[in-house]
Amino acid sequence: MKRFLLLAALVPVAALAQPLNPTNNPNQPGYVIPSQQRMQSQMQSQQIQQKGMLNQQVQNQTQLQQQHLQTQMSNNQQRVLNSQPGEQVLPNVNGGMLSGGNNDSMLNSSQQHMLPQTQNGDLLSTPSNPQPLSR
Repeated sequence: MKRFLLLAALVPVAALAQPLNPTNNPNQPGYVIPSQQRMQSQMQSQQIQQKGMLNQQVQNQTQLQQQHLQTQMSNNQQRVLNSQPGEQVLPNVNGGMLSGGNNDSMLNSSQQHMLPQTQNGDLLSTPSNPQPLSR
């Protein structure tokens, strides 16, 4: 009888107890199926991982393209330099034609290496010291 009384005294207290998982009650709005929640979190982590891998691939591809273009530019520059064997590449000390510098000095320095100037009809006139043709 004592057991029965003890049991009867504890029943109302047990009715007031909280369910084991109060946050995921199927009778409450917003209930999420646990297996579905696990699947969603796995898919999200997989997407994040794939996005990181794609970003890495894009970086690698961009780097390879830049290296390839740099190699092509270097090869083309070398080809241009090699195709002009008699010319020496001089450093651009005056800034070139776009510098807006003194054009007269550039003309004078370049004319030192040119043939003497001729005018129309110079070839028709006879030179003062004719040279005989040798056979």
